[in-house]
Amino acid sequence: MKEEHEKHMAEYLFSQREMNFEHISFDREIAFYESICAGDIESVRMLSTPLCGEGYGILSKDPLHNIRYHFVISAAMIARFCVKGGMTPEKSYGLSDYYINLADEARSVEQVHAIHKDMLEDYTLHMRHVRNNGCYSKPIVKVIDFISDHLHNKLSLEVAAAQLGLSSAYLSRLFKAETGTNFSDFVNARKAEYAANLLRYSEYSDLEISNLLGFSSQSYFIKIFKKYQGVTPKAYRKQFQIPDFRDQETHKEAIG
Repeated sequence: MKEEHEKHMAEYLFSQREMNFEHISFDREIAFYESICAGDIESVRMLSTPLCGEGYGILSKDPLHNIRYHFVISAAMIARFCVKGGMTPEKSYGLSDYYINLADEARSVEQVHAIHKDMLEDYTLHMRHVRNNGCYSKPIVKVIDFISDHLHNKLSLEVAAAQLGLSSAYLSRLFKAETGTNFSDFVNARKAEYAANLLRYSEYSDLEISNLLGFSSQSYFIKIFKKYQGVTPKAYRKQFQIPDFRDQETHKEAIG
C-alpha cells in the first residue's frame, strides 16, 4: 500500500515538473497575508492573485470543486494570520466560517471569485480597525483610514481635516500628539512602504510608481523613498535581486 502511494506521488510530481508548474512565490504569499494583517488594502489588492490562476495546484478536476477547495485553504490561512495579528479567535474564525459557507452555496466559479474578493477586503478592514482602534482616538483612526484609502492621491492635511469637519491646526496638533509624527511624514512613510511592495512584487518602473502614488516628480519620489527605506529604489531592487523589467525590455530591443 505504501509503495503504491509513493508510486502515485512520484508520478504526480513528475507530471507537475513536465508541465513546468511552479507554485506562487513563498515570499509573495507571506507578504500578501501580512498586508491583510496590516490593514493595507492597496497592497492586498496588488498582491492578491485569482484563485485557481497561475501558481495554484489542481485539487479537483471539477472547476467548481477546485476553486472551493482553494477558497477554504485561503480562508483558513487568513483566519490564522489575523488571530496572530491581534484579531480575536472568535471574530476571525467566525468570518472564516461565514465566507466558507457562502462559497459552499455558490453555484459558479465567478461567484466564488466575487466572495473571495469580499472576504479579503472584509478581513483587511477589520484588521485595520484592530491595529488602529486600540492606539488612537476616533478622529485619528478616521484620518489613518483616509490615508490608507487614498495613497494614490496627493494627500494634504487640509483635505483630511475637511473630511472630518475639523480645523487643520487642531488636527495637526492631535495627529502629532498621538502618532508622534506630523501628517506629511506619516503619509510619505506609508507611500514609501507601499512603493517598496510595488518594487518587489510588480513590474512598475520608478517613474510609474512615482506617478501612481501622486508624487510631484520622480526625483522627489526617490528622495522620499531613500529617506524612509534607507536606499534608492534602484538600490532596493538590487538589494533584493529584483529584475528591472523595463531595463530588460530595452536590452532586448537593442539587440533584437
